[in-house]
Amino acid sequence: MKNVFFSFIIVSALLFLSGCAPTPDISECLPAEQYGFWGGLWHGIIAPASFILSLFFEDIAMYAVNNNGGWYDFGFVLGAGILFGGSGKASK
Repeated sequence: MKNVFFSFIIVSALLFLSGCAPTPDISECLPAEQYGFWGGLWHGIIAPASFILSLFFEDIAMYAVNNNGGWYDFGFVLGAGILFGGSGKASK
């Protein structure tokens, strides 16, 4: 039991200290315009095609990294839900 506790303390300390690691500034890599709700909605609708094409081409991504956060995520989930029929099919 002492070994498990000691391992937990070591792993916790490493995770805590890794939070202090410097992160690079990625703002130079991102274009000026970010994707919002409508971009997320479109990307959610074309998600299956994007996924299949991303397996073969490295320059195609399923999810836009340069997005504005919550509204893009909401549009993406809504678009994927529209495409796959939402939760209405699950209740049948």
